[in-house]
Amino acid sequence: MQLVFSDAQYWENFLPLTFTRPVAEMRCGILTFAERWQKLLGSTQVSFFTEEFLQQKFQAPELEESLFLVPNFLPTKDVLEQIRNLKMGEALVYEDELLAARVNIKDFSLSQIEKMTDVTEEIVFFRKSTDLFSYNAAAIDFDFELLTEGRTSQPLSPTNGFLGNEEDLFIEEGATLEFSTVNCRTGKIYIGKDAEVMEGCNLRGPIALCEGSKFNLGAKIYGETTVGPHSKVGGEVNNVVIFGFSNKGHDGFIGNSVIGEWCNLGADTNSSNLKNNYASVKLWSYSSNSMEDTGLQFCGLIMGDHSKAAINTQFNTGTVVGVAANIFKAGFPPNHIPSFSWGGMAGDEKFRLDKAVEVAGKVMARRKVELTGVDEAIFSYLHQNY
Repeated sequence: MQLVFSDAQYWENFLPLTFTRPVAEMRCGILTFAERWQKLLGSTQVSFFTEEFLQQKFQAPELEESLFLVPNFLPTKDVLEQIRNLKMGEALVYEDELLAARVNIKDFSLSQIEKMTDVTEEIVFFRKSTDLFSYNAAAIDFDFELLTEGRTSQPLSPTNGFLGNEEDLFIEEGATLEFSTVNCRTGKIYIGKDAEVMEGCNLRGPIALCEGSKFNLGAKIYGETTVGPHSKVGGEVNNVVIFGFSNKGHDGFIGNSVIGEWCNLGADTNSSNLKNNYASVKLWSYSSNSMEDTGLQFCGLIMGDHSKAAINTQFNTGTVVGVAANIFKAGFPPNHIPSFSWGGMAGDEKFRLDKAVEVAGKVMARRKVELTGVDEAIFSYLHQNY
């Protein structure tokens, strides 16, 4: 069965994180939304309904009979069973929005749907970028159960200090964890395949350290934090989601934040996550082109793919950074740093497209990942239109 993931009306809500991916390819918990649904439904064939400029990289539907899904939610057991049991022409609706449907995707229209069933249970639904860190604890719990059920963890080395229940810690094959403290009393901790926790780290769950990633010497990692694959994290981190292939390798604090892929935060980069007056944090909205109230007291940094911050960068509470921005000037940057900013301050020149592509290619090559012509086309579209 082909899974067709739809951005629905949510793509713009998650900018700048979705400038370079569909909604389904964002990470929260341990897995991306797409990976989670593939495991839940046992499907290897996926496709996407997304923005036209992304569609060449993220395959459009090919098969006719498909399961159409809005992917950005965590299903309860009953809702998952309802999705599995959908027949052709049947759909599930949640809060007046189409959630899932089994349809002929080649000729898809609402007229195909003969039976709509309302989902009455409350589900964890991700509607905007800040939801990724706000609901990350629930996603870590969900994915932990999904990935570890019926499996046995690698043993924890006796060099470590441990608090909590053993069943709340899972260490995948090839991972190393020595001379650190591990506290699962506050939540589950997942250490991915070939990941490394260097000496002197303090981990307080819930935490997910994904495949091939590292916590550097003496890192202090508070709960509700996800570090995606092939990333390096040091210093102090609290309730942060890093999609993958990004580095915050040195001292400095980041909290209540989401960092995309291929980002780098220089030594002693800090992000405020609380205003001095304890007021609700405002965040840049791409849909309204203005600052909007998040309703959150704690909100730090939202950073799109391929952006970089120089040493000693100080981000204000509630800062949004676009794609491929290069932030290196003295002083606090503004709360919205557009894509391809060269410097990070208002009025700075734009990072030249050819140079931005060159840097991205070098960074990706270090991880043996190729920057393709399709990737360059996405860069070109964003450079021209945002």
